[in-house]
Amino acid sequence: MQAPIPPRPPLAAGLVSAIAGAKLIAHLVTIAVTPYGFHRDEFLYLAMGQYLQFWRMDFPPLIAVLANTARAVFGDTLFSIRLFPALAGTALIVLTALIARELGGRRLAQGIAAFAALLAPVFLRPAALFQPVVFDQLWWTLGFLALVKIARTGEQRWWLLLGVAGGLGLLTKFSIGFFAAGVLAGLLLTSHRHWLASPWPYAAAALALLIGGASIIGQIRLGFPVAGYMSELQESQLARVNAAEFLGGQVMLLGPALLLAIAGLIYLFRGEAMRPFRLVAWTCVTIFLLLLVMRGKAYYVAPIYPALLAAGGVALEAASSRVRRVLVPAFALVMLAAGIVALPFGLPIVPPEPMARYSAKLGLTSAVTTNRGVVLPLPQDYADMLGWEEMVAAVSRHYQELPREDRAQAVIIGSNYGEAGALDFYGPRYGLPRAISTAGTYWFFGPGDLPGDVAITVGIEAEELAPFFRTARVLERLDDPWLVPEQRDNPVVIAGGPYRTLQEVWPSLAEPD
Repeated sequence: MQAPIPPRPPLAAGLVSAIAGAKLIAHLVTIAVTPYGFHRDEFLYLAMGQYLQFWRMDFPPLIAVLANTARAVFGDTLFSIRLFPALAGTALIVLTALIARELGGRRLAQGIAAFAALLAPVFLRPAALFQPVVFDQLWWTLGFLALVKIARTGEQRWWLLLGVAGGLGLLTKFSIGFFAAGVLAGLLLTSHRHWLASPWPYAAAALALLIGGASIIGQIRLGFPVAGYMSELQESQLARVNAAEFLGGQVMLLGPALLLAIAGLIYLFRGEAMRPFRLVAWTCVTIFLLLLVMRGKAYYVAPIYPALLAAGGVALEAASSRVRRVLVPAFALVMLAAGIVALPFGLPIVPPEPMARYSAKLGLTSAVTTNRGVVLPLPQDYADMLGWEEMVAAVSRHYQELPREDRAQAVIIGSNYGEAGALDFYGPRYGLPRAISTAGTYWFFGPGDLPGDVAITVGIEAEELAPFFRTARVLERLDDPWLVPEQRDNPVVIAGGPYRTLQEVWPSLAEPD
């Protein structure tokens, strides 16, 4: 017999709006005052928009569509590019409160869940950068809201919302597959397994595939490049990830809010009123264990936390009044204090030099360790927002010094997508032609009909060009102590006398970045 369904309280609209508004304002202020520029990944997604082929992309195409939309509506400013992430992060706060409400949480539960999501570092930086991460978090959270609605009401029409969330997730990141696996496990492990005998879960799956089909079709047409990217990722960045790092990373990502998430998970399993929602608990546990076993990065599991924070808010509200009088203000103060300390790591507002001093003083080595295990003075994302326009200006200077006939035959080549993307973004205002690169997604853009009798390259040593050009010499070496190691002592090289045309050699140059 199904447990009684908890009533759905009114939405604490004023409180939730205030917390969501604080989130949006924080991001808008950050955009206005940040001493940093565009991130290397942002350049890639902007370039994907320039070369958009919706049904033939090696990467889920929604981020490219959003890039084009932002630029068309607002132009090429930092505000333009980062407004959508800020709005997505704000929407995530609202969805977290809505999940708490669907779980039976009243004003306190909704407020504490939204407050925890506001201050958790794992939801700060993603909403400050134009990357798929924040949109991925948003679609997962929308999916959890649909799942909770199905469990609470038994109304099967909410499967369609779940399908929409899944489809948007598929258009954003392939990691939505973990959410699908978690939902399936949750169904099989609970009394809700009988829903698998109805057409609704399959309708949701079909709708998700219909909406997100472009991501799969692109992989089929291009020979599943995602497999190569994942293999390279496993061999490089994920090779050093172990269970201890994954588990410890959860503390860094959530701070004190991790306690609320754990309380929420326990309450979902043990609270009598939560029996209809065991499905959500098993979904979260399955996703967590899958990512742990597969040695995913710690932040990969972040999208399960809005649902768990919502459940934690309900658990806290369900405690006795005596416990609430002590725990609620204490927990809020601890979260606020931790949030203030972590704020400079979540939002890029502190300039490099004082940020480096702050990082060193706190001694949070993991916060300034790169994907490849190198400890930097700054968080890697901050280092990845420096030096790009200066690099383009240097390349432009050498390009403009070429004789006119050489400029007409010149091609600009970046060794990675950050360099190529920055050259494409800033290049027009510096009088440069479009850039090319063999790195990952950029290889699929191809050289088109570019001449390539002369090449100016960035990040490629002269000797590496020997198989392709008769001559190559270093024009300049670019350096900045704040950059990641692979961007330090970066050569700008001019090469000439190609043995073969770009078009002839290009097919052999494919490699994951």
